[in-house]
Amino acid sequence: MIRLPRRIVLLALLPVALPLAAQAPSDSAILAILQPRVDAGVWAGVVVGVVDKGGVRRTVAYGPKAGVAPLDERTVFEIGSITKTFTAAILADMVRRGEVALDDPVAKYLPPGTVVPSRDGKQITLLDLATQTSGLPRMPANFAPRNPNDPYADYTPAQLYDFLRSYQLTRGIGERYEYSNLGTGLLGHALALYVGKSYEATVTERVLKPLRMDDTRITLTDAQRRRLAPGHSPDGALAASWEIRTLEGAGALRSTVKDMLTYIRANADSTSAPLGATMALTHGARRPGGSPAVALGLAWHRLRLPSGNVIVFHNGGTGGYRSFTGYSERTGEGVVVLANSATSVDEVGFRLLEPGFPLPPVPKQRTAVALPEATLERYVGTFDLAPTFAIVITRDATQLYLQATGQPKFPLFAEKDDEFFLKVVDAQISFTRDSTGAVAGLILRQNGANQPARKRP
Repeated sequence: MIRLPRRIVLLALLPVALPLAAQAPSDSAILAILQPRVDAGVWAGVVVGVVDKGGVRRTVAYGPKAGVAPLDERTVFEIGSITKTFTAAILADMVRRGEVALDDPVAKYLPPGTVVPSRDGKQITLLDLATQTSGLPRMPANFAPRNPNDPYADYTPAQLYDFLRSYQLTRGIGERYEYSNLGTGLLGHALALYVGKSYEATVTERVLKPLRMDDTRITLTDAQRRRLAPGHSPDGALAASWEIRTLEGAGALRSTVKDMLTYIRANADSTSAPLGATMALTHGARRPGGSPAVALGLAWHRLRLPSGNVIVFHNGGTGGYRSFTGYSERTGEGVVVLANSATSVDEVGFRLLEPGFPLPPVPKQRTAVALPEATLERYVGTFDLAPTFAIVITRDATQLYLQATGQPKFPLFAEKDDEFFLKVVDAQISFTRDSTGAVAGLILRQNGANQPARKRP
């Protein structure tokens, strides 16, 4: 669910000269991508699945740390926001059955008296929610978890309705893409209310059972929980699993590479039984995305590459996991990448679907050192990279944190005085000083670029 600044993570989405799509790399070539990155601490472990147009599957796994059972196609991971595509599949199924229409206001499917914000005489529709263009923010303002390590566990329907009642839209409905866990969570909540069952029961009945995805669930059996890979934070520490309530449709599912290969193959083949035609409703471009090369289907993102190929994809993340799945419209091949660390796997997924796609180099192994609290305090402040984009550095005892405008907060680790690095992405921060020795700015170093920022007075 985490989105980093576009200039950082979406650099790979910039137009570059790519060859025509070809068959995905061999198992040994995939392993050559995974092994050095796991060894460098990018992920604790990772499993990759590839399925071709004929349905032939391959799985490559590497990791995890010593003392934990080896990962394989049946290892369970949290898949985070890929859940949104399952919510879209529920919606498409209901549309095909004539139960709902895409232009229905979501208020129609909420409890009587529920107030949903509107603007300029327009109401938020199911389509607006499914295409991330509802005008609702990424998260509700009254989202205040008691346990930050399990942030969605205590958010209630009553809180959701209270937020909707009080929120005023800041732009027109359907006007602009803004990724919203709130919006897709609301969509899943409303569709489950229509069915009269929980979200988990609804997605199981409409999607998981028809596809025989028996290891994809929100609530795990004891046997499945024993196969759950332990999650890790970007710095390698163990991370708690997330129990998502109310907004389940935004990111609550857990799955395996085996199940997810079944899912992405069903998406890639509109002729497949039993859900190919239903899945096909979710893929077509319906609204513009966040960049000229990206359009939105129902939850799915459509990336058009300079080669002319289109990659239909979604990614996901929770506190200790990252995920990617997608398929190539040109080749029909599908890819799944699941990792039990909170560090992006997107570039690997894109590379396997389009062999010429840029793959960041293996990051240098860096060693964190401890600096005195008084030294760390000197770096605290707001640093402006652009008129509307800043990096805020904060401190909690002996830990510095970096937070970019509109983004989550990530730990920042010292290599030495004035030199720090992130573990969630391969990026470094160098602090600069003025003639008096005071910290006056910083330089963000990533992907070969050096981006300076001045510290606010």
